Order: sequence, then C-alpha cells, then structure tokens
Amino acid sequence: MEADPDALARAVEELHEARVLWLVRADGYAAQRRAEKQAGRRAVPNPRPWWLQSWRESPDHAWFEDPFRHPSLRLSEYVRRQNAILDGAELPGCPACGDEGPRVLNSTGHGWAELCGRCARALAPCPCGQRHRFVPETPFNWNEIWQRAHMSDDGTPNPHWPAG
Repeated sequence: MEADPDALARAVEELHEARVLWLVRADGYAAQRRAEKQAGRRAVPNPRPWWLQSWRESPDHAWFEDPFRHPSLRLSEYVRRQNAILDGAELPGCPACGDEGPRVLNSTGHGWAELCGRCARALAPCPCGQRHRFVPETPFNWNEIWQRAHMSDDGTPNPHWPAG
C-alpha cells in the first residue's frame, strides 16, 4: 500500500464497476425467474448462472487454492465475459481468463483433466465425469494471503514466498 497509495481507490472503482454489471444481470435474472414461476416452471435452469454456483461446483475453484492462478482480467471484464457466455456466446480461449495457450493435464488419480495453463480452470473434466479438487503444488495459508505475503512491496509476486 505504501508503494502505491492509489491502489485502494482503483480497487474500489473496479469492484463498483463489476458490481453494477452483476446487479443489472442479477435483477434481470430475478425478474425472469419470477415470470417462470408464475407460469408454473419451478425448476431452476441448468446450468445455473455463474453467480449462483457454489464454489464447490464451480470449475473456477482452483483459484481459491492458489492466488497466482486468478485471471489477470479486470473483475468487470471477467463479469462481462461470464455474462456473454451465459448468453450463449462462443468466446475464444479459456472461459474465465481468455488465455488461448496450451492446456495443462492434471492427474485425478484415475484419469486426466485438462486445466487452463494460466488460471487452472477445469476446461475438460476427468473422464469419470466427477468434479475433482485441484490443489496447487504449494499449499497456501490464507492468513498469509490476506496479509499479502505472496506479493512484494512493488506489487509483483514475492519470489521468496512461501518461505520454508
């Protein structure tokens, strides 16, 4: 924070922009669901909208395990991308980060799943059809992440983290 005093203001602006995009979409979805329920259609559409998926069922759950795997997109761009996919758009690259680089194979113990090489989103699930938890090679301590121990003072990844 000392190296970049405007970082907090930029983060708040980015969150606000993404929140506005999300609220417009969520309000539209809520109105659509009310109309469907009034018409007698009670079943929730499948797949559910991206913002209603629990982190356990999300193909993005690898991000919660590794702070360096988060998409490099601005949050508002991520929300726009997810909304476009929800509308049926065929976007190039990874659905989360847009990376078009090679996929990474990850062993599930009985098969292989294809992950995005940049953000680790599951692009092709294990042949068994089940969702598997993908854990990074280096386990992370969330207290250290909240304290930004994984970042250096200039905002770049800390080359000495995790220590020990």
